[in-house]
Amino acid sequence: MKRELDIEQLMTDYGEEIKRLVYTYVKDHAATEDVTQEIFLTVYLKMDSFKGDSSVKTWIYSIAVNKCKDYLRSWHVRKLSIQENIMDLLKSSRHSPDEETVIKMENAQLVEEVLRLPVKYREVVLLYYYRDLAVREISEILQLGESAVKLRLHRGRQKLRKILEQSERSEANG
Repeated sequence: MKRELDIEQLMTDYGEEIKRLVYTYVKDHAATEDVTQEIFLTVYLKMDSFKGDSSVKTWIYSIAVNKCKDYLRSWHVRKLSIQENIMDLLKSSRHSPDEETVIKMENAQLVEEVLRLPVKYREVVLLYYYRDLAVREISEILQLGESAVKLRLHRGRQKLRKILEQSERSEANG
């Protein structure tokens, strides 16, 4: 009975957060639901193996990232294309409706470009900027050294900057 209570609490505490993380990888609502359920099933089955070397959040995130990568490697996913955006990650209430519309359009472009990054850059950018995780936590989740995480963040930002600059130039010329 204790195990059921624990998993319910973990799902309450981390369910929506994990679901949003999964969506940033799989970009499909139905697949997000399936992968999220699979993640919490794995958490439930492996609860006894959690040693406490890291925080529970970090442990669940690492399971989530690995499940997402497994899903992305599957044959099914290779045939899917990006069809939806993740605007629900970017909310702000301090602006007028007009300003909010402009901000959402700019953020939508940024999110779209982030989602186009190769997975190794996209995952660190999303975990760092959209999930507010520290480099140390990201390194634990992805099982990479902190220097590798920092390097991927740096290269991901460089790629985004280059893409956005090209976009701005084409808008100015067009």
